[in-house]
Amino acid sequence: MNIILLSGGSGKRLWPLSNDVRSKQFFKIFKKEDGSYESMVQRVYRQIKKVDASAHITIATSKTQVSAIRNQLGDNFGISVEPCRKDTFPAIALASLYLHDVQGVEGSESIVVCPIDPYAEDDYFKMLEELGKLAEKGVANLVLMGIEPTYPSEKYGYIIPTNKDAVSSVLTYKEKPDKKTAESYIEQGALWNAGVFAFKLSYMLEKAHESIDFLNYDDLLLKFDTLEKISFDYAVVEKEKNIKVLRFSGGWKDIGTWNTLTETMSEFLVGKAEMNETCENIHIINELGIPIFAMGLKDIVICASPDGILVSDKEQSSYIKPYVDKIDQQIMFAEKSWGSYHVLDAGSDSLTIKVTIKSGDSMNYHSHNFRDEIWVVVSGEGHTIVDNKKRKVVKGDVIIMKAGCKHTIIAISQLVLIEVQLGKEITVQDKQKHQL
Repeated sequence: MNIILLSGGSGKRLWPLSNDVRSKQFFKIFKKEDGSYESMVQRVYRQIKKVDASAHITIATSKTQVSAIRNQLGDNFGISVEPCRKDTFPAIALASLYLHDVQGVEGSESIVVCPIDPYAEDDYFKMLEELGKLAEKGVANLVLMGIEPTYPSEKYGYIIPTNKDAVSSVLTYKEKPDKKTAESYIEQGALWNAGVFAFKLSYMLEKAHESIDFLNYDDLLLKFDTLEKISFDYAVVEKEKNIKVLRFSGGWKDIGTWNTLTETMSEFLVGKAEMNETCENIHIINELGIPIFAMGLKDIVICASPDGILVSDKEQSSYIKPYVDKIDQQIMFAEKSWGSYHVLDAGSDSLTIKVTIKSGDSMNYHSHNFRDEIWVVVSGEGHTIVDNKKRKVVKGDVIIMKAGCKHTIIAISQLVLIEVQLGKEITVQDKQKHQL
């Protein structure tokens, strides 16, 4: 099975866990059998591999998410990096060219496209495999997955099939309606459009060339920022006449709000948190080192992260986005391919960060023009390279790097550092990478 997973935006409705580089699919809040926690992207990846161990997975994402994806999944997959966000049609076109030109996938092979963050059981992923087989057989140019609706949602498009067979032709496709119109669609036997579909790779390459002037993958990558921002539904699905839909009635949730997210959680408390016996339907997620204690509350979600604290009625939490849009602050936590960082203090001319580097990993060899940096090793051991001079470092060691100094650190075991940045212009843009 060839599968493209679409890794979307920041998901501000799940603030304060989400920020501009940490989307909902990266939250580690789903408890596994061994007691550890996994994120949605880890869960989806594991479930795909469980159904098809040889599945060829490509993740289409923006460059801001690459580090977090590598951190959580490693390197055993392809990745199509979008220079900027242009919605799903350009993203799928670029990923398809990546498969064909870079990965060498033949045009006759089928491709399944789906979001990276559904909460579903294993039967959903078995259905993805079936979707790919239908496309490979050529039953239609496009084969959509239709979810049997459980209520008249305004969040989804609707697929109206010609009959109630497991696989049927599509009579019409409707974009997101109001509630009353959604009710009428459901009466006609409509299915939710979950953004899951399959096609032969040659079909998508043809559609890309019809809409975009480009030569190959490299050329499309260079032109990507000039492309029209348009969804796959508008660019392709609504214009395609030869479509089939595969009906799915199993367990599936689109987790986009705190209300829907907490419905999928197997426990009420994550992190250092307690509640007394008078609480009812309370979920607490705490990423901070301080305790949270709830008393006498009902239908409430409490979430504390380095980026902020939310206390909300679960139903009201769906309306958080316009308030989060007003917040303008530095990102306080992010995962990188080599580990993670947590901002402890941000001053006008200083920044103090706790940095964790995974065993065997390292930062890029880099320099800064406008700031000095100081590293204090809190735990672990490794090697620093400062202006090409290598030194072993252990707990308690202090390393000072002046502006312009080239530096990196390589973890022998997991390393925890306190990094202090000092300067008048502390920005993420002030970084130059170098070759060792």
